[in-house]
Amino acid sequence: MPEITVVCATGQRQVAELQHTCPEGTTALQVLQLLAQPLGLEQATLQAVVSDGRIGVWGKPVQADRMLVEGDRLEVYRPLTVDPKVARRERFVRQGAKTAGLFAKKRPGAKAGY
Repeated sequence: MPEITVVCATGQRQVAELQHTCPEGTTALQVLQLLAQPLGLEQATLQAVVSDGRIGVWGKPVQADRMLVEGDRLEVYRPLTVDPKVARRERFVRQGAKTAGLFAKKRPGAKAGY
C-alpha cells in the first residue's frame, strides 16, 4: 500500500500537510474526497479545485483521475489573488530604485554600476 503526502495551501502562508496510506490504484480525486475534511476543504471548494485543474504531483499539474504511487506528493493549489507582475511593480515603487535591483549594494566610493 503506497504512502503519499497530501499538501494543501489553506490560507496565506498556511499549509496543511498529511501523510496517507492508500490502496494500490487510488486516484488523486479519491484521496482528496477522503481527506477533504482534515485538510479543511469544503465540498464546493473541492469541486472547484478539481474542475479548474488546480492539483498537481510534485509541482506538475495532473488530472484528477491520475493513479497515485508510492512517494507521490499530491498538492492542492489556491488561485492567485494578485498578478505577480503587478505585485513586483508595486513592491518596487514602495522600496524605491536605490534599495532594489542588482546594484543596490555597492562599495563606498564605487562608480555607478560597479
